[in-house]
Amino acid sequence: MCKASARLQSGGEAQIQATRDTPLSHHCFVVVVVVSCLAMHLTELDQECLLHLFSYLDKDSRRSLSLTCVRLRQVFLDPQLWTLLHFRSPCELRRDNYVLGPSLRYLTVCWHSSRVKVCNIEDWMKTTFQKDLCRKHESLVNDFLERVCHMCPNLLSLTLSGCGHITDRDVINALQSCRRLHSLSLENCTRMTDSVLQAVVDHGHSLTDVRVDFCRNVTQAGLQEVRDKRPEVHLSALHSADMIPDSKPEEKTQIRRALQKFLIFS
Repeated sequence: MCKASARLQSGGEAQIQATRDTPLSHHCFVVVVVVSCLAMHLTELDQECLLHLFSYLDKDSRRSLSLTCVRLRQVFLDPQLWTLLHFRSPCELRRDNYVLGPSLRYLTVCWHSSRVKVCNIEDWMKTTFQKDLCRKHESLVNDFLERVCHMCPNLLSLTLSGCGHITDRDVINALQSCRRLHSLSLENCTRMTDSVLQAVVDHGHSLTDVRVDFCRNVTQAGLQEVRDKRPEVHLSALHSADMIPDSKPEEKTQIRRALQKFLIFS
């Protein structure tokens, strides 16, 4: 049982105690407020207690606390602290308030924004303004996943939602590098194709749960391939194979010309 206690002497004596039997979250705000006074006492705690205390803080609070002294900075940089990471937009990936390492088990990048609609437009159909918007963030998730492949081999769960610029290759690399991955969730990732489903069959040997919801370039044939060859995998594909897939520019041109001829001679 991990026990931590810290004492502050200022006019009177106040004591903060936390154990696993008492939710530490009730005391976190006190620790942050008086951290400058308690720094010396906090550094006397062992690594396990400090990691436990840090685990109740969000990414920004952990970083702020780590800037108070070298000892707490070491706790912040300890890979054991970072078993779970959740990002609400690609821009958060630029920040220095987290650490990637072999202890990471659960990773989520979810982007719910109106800009996702712009990212989901086929590249050849985007206006110059739309291309400029995408150019600011289009490689953020791709580069981040490449780092994950090199630094987080023990990843167990990967969730990507609204990441319109990631490609089949990004996810395939993750499947090849993170051999223990048992859950893969792809939602509204429009560039995903049947190649990812084939990679699930070929490389996702530990996978037990796969979701490819609202991925318009996934087909029924690809889904059936997974069901036939990996029946033990729970596969979800909400609306994916029922959506209109991307088409090449020349295909659109041919359709438009055929429609024009029809209208002329009708």
